[in-house]
Amino acid sequence: MDPSWLQYTDPTKARDLTVEAAQSISKAIRGGSSSARNNIPFAKLKALLDSRSDRDILDGLKRVVSMIYQNKPCLPYFSSVVKNVANPNLEVKKLVYIYLLHYAESDPDLALLSVNAIQKSLTDQNPQVRALALRTMSGMRVPVISQIVSLAIKRGVGDMSPHVRKAAALAIPKCYNLDPNTLPQLLDYISALLGDKQYFVVGPAVQAYLQVCPDRIDLVHMHYRSLVKKLVDMDEWSQLATLKLLLFYSRRCFSRKTQKVTKVNKQGFYEDEPDETVETGEVIEVLDPDLELFLNACKPLLQSRSSAVIISVTSCFLYLGTPDYLREAVGPLIGLMRGPPEVEEVALCNIVLVALSAPDLFVPYASHFLIRTQDSPQIWRLKIELQTLIFAHAALHLKSIILSELEHFSHSSDVELTRESVRAIGRCAQSDPKDAHRCFRVLLNQISSFDNTLVSEVLTVMRHLIQQDPSSHRKTVVRLARNLDKTTSPEARATIIWLVGEFASLDPENNIAPDVLRILAKGFADESESAKQQIVLLAAKVYLLFLQRETAASGGEKNDPAESQSNLAEESHAPADLDHPISKLWNYIQLLARYDTSYDLRDRARLFKALLANPSSTQLAALLLLAPKPVPHSPSPSESRRGLMLGSTTLVLGTDTAGILGLAGYEQLPDWVSDGLEPDPKLRDAADGGEKEEYVPMSGRTASSVAASRRLDEAVKERGLEKVVAAGTAKANAKPRTLDDWLAESEEEEEEEETEEETESEETDEEESDEGETEGETEDEEDERGMTRGLIASHSS
Repeated sequence: MDPSWLQYTDPTKARDLTVEAAQSISKAIRGGSSSARNNIPFAKLKALLDSRSDRDILDGLKRVVSMIYQNKPCLPYFSSVVKNVANPNLEVKKLVYIYLLHYAESDPDLALLSVNAIQKSLTDQNPQVRALALRTMSGMRVPVISQIVSLAIKRGVGDMSPHVRKAAALAIPKCYNLDPNTLPQLLDYISALLGDKQYFVVGPAVQAYLQVCPDRIDLVHMHYRSLVKKLVDMDEWSQLATLKLLLFYSRRCFSRKTQKVTKVNKQGFYEDEPDETVETGEVIEVLDPDLELFLNACKPLLQSRSSAVIISVTSCFLYLGTPDYLREAVGPLIGLMRGPPEVEEVALCNIVLVALSAPDLFVPYASHFLIRTQDSPQIWRLKIELQTLIFAHAALHLKSIILSELEHFSHSSDVELTRESVRAIGRCAQSDPKDAHRCFRVLLNQISSFDNTLVSEVLTVMRHLIQQDPSSHRKTVVRLARNLDKTTSPEARATIIWLVGEFASLDPENNIAPDVLRILAKGFADESESAKQQIVLLAAKVYLLFLQRETAASGGEKNDPAESQSNLAEESHAPADLDHPISKLWNYIQLLARYDTSYDLRDRARLFKALLANPSSTQLAALLLLAPKPVPHSPSPSESRRGLMLGSTTLVLGTDTAGILGLAGYEQLPDWVSDGLEPDPKLRDAADGGEKEEYVPMSGRTASSVAASRRLDEAVKERGLEKVVAAGTAKANAKPRTLDDWLAESEEEEEEEETEEETESEETDEEESDEGETEGETEDEEDERGMTRGLIASHSS
């Protein structure tokens, strides 16, 4: 017998198997009938909602809410759902509130019937119920109840629970969108919430401020320092809003101040002798103490788990701080490249923008910018750009690594990667003229490649480099001309021919242009159209230089200026020396171009022939053909994004995609306030001369910072037990009592009982006056309810 069969004979084993089977069957039944469970008839579901049992009501509401998120019509159940708004069950309230948030705008008349019940929930003992009621009332999007929502927010701002105050802060933008006329009241609420003691109330208040009144910096002055101290304890979304608020506030309220650095040249030998100080030429930026307080509070946020917070802190250091602050943000910013590809791309876009301002800070992290095989085109483009930005500030060995990296990827099978690598080598040579010869040597080694794309791109980059300093590249042009026989790319051949003609006048004694033109004329018919155009241009330049030399030689033999002028006038229409090889070569090229099939080439040849028809009048031809060309400069591809905000979506998409003004909602960084126009620093002091209790961030709270004795003293003060504690301490420190002390204490107790009887009548009078005051306090609630009844009556009529 198989021993494994014995396990089924054990009754406990069999019972466990039966329970597992039943559970699996029930799960299968529930899973298979989930769709059928939601497809309940309308009458049956309405009966569940109209039931008196909380269990049935809860089941019906769950079905309705599931239908909402399945995009099924649930508006017919409006009246049945809304009448459950006064149900004391918290789960029922939550589901009814969810339904109201979705359908209150569709039927505002019936939604008004629920306002009175929701308003009663604002006075519930449970703070969760009060917060839910405030959230629901502000999110119903019924413009008629805007004043009631404003009063509810006022009640929530003064609530004892911080969760209700947080709900009030989140309701402020909704109320403003519902009715902009409530702005004066909302400004008071925002000002009160910005000074709240709880950090998770201040965060939503800052978000409400940015949405409702971002230009009212007068509301921030008093709460500036408390916002800075609470920044480290907020959640990520609140930190982003607060960092944005403080960044814009700092640009508008702090001016940029600089001072010259003083250096102690000679220290006095004796104490009474003054030190000799000398002012150096270095100028440093001086930060305001409040601005420095904000920047120091941002440093702990560099350890945040949110990449958006790190980028926001970096933007504060970039736009407000000194290079020392920005240096601390570079490491965490580089750490974002370890994330997913989409996060890495966004991080690289922001790194490039920072590198445009301070490229030397990224030199120690050059190894992170090396290209990997799995990098997407968007990522390796940004990495190549970063390599070119830090090239000028790197050491020699690091420059060799960057050039080797770019040279390696210039032979890639990807055409775009090849082009970008070659262009990056050219940008490296432009950014660092001292080591430009190393970049030029790398490009020269690639001319003999069989890749036409690589050769044409290399020659284009070399042409730009030669134009920057033509006198130092005479031998380079000769070397390029020698490679004409090996070069097969039409664009590459056209570039080399243009270079030979452009710099033919630099060294007249070693001019190779006529010999190159003679060689090219033999295979003129087999050249491409772009090469033929450059050959005709080269012939025109060579013939023009020949005419200028002939004119100079003939004019140099004349000693009398008047006689030379008359002779030049007589020979103005004399033809050039037709027997000279250059004249014959020019006529031959003209003849070849005349019978070419290209209209453009024939027109060019006809134009050059007309310009050079008069050998002694070549000023116009020289102005057209030998004019100095502007020196080309290849800026960084991200140069157009320099003025964009760090961390914005417009920066990632670029102005080509997002437009010149950026995406909707993009805000440009404000300019620094002018010196002397900034607000008074005393405005940032608290209204009562300072905070009564200094806020200590949670990260800085330790056992020593908040002692148990201090917390006990605070509890005693809150409950008003100072006298009792003082009496207890006095008794503890007193001497042992005698019999006379006990007898005297009993006599005092009898006197106290007599005085208590006399004060009872006075207390009854005070209670009557207190009842009158409470009646006055409930008048506000009655006004709110009366307003609600009036709205319902007017709307129903």
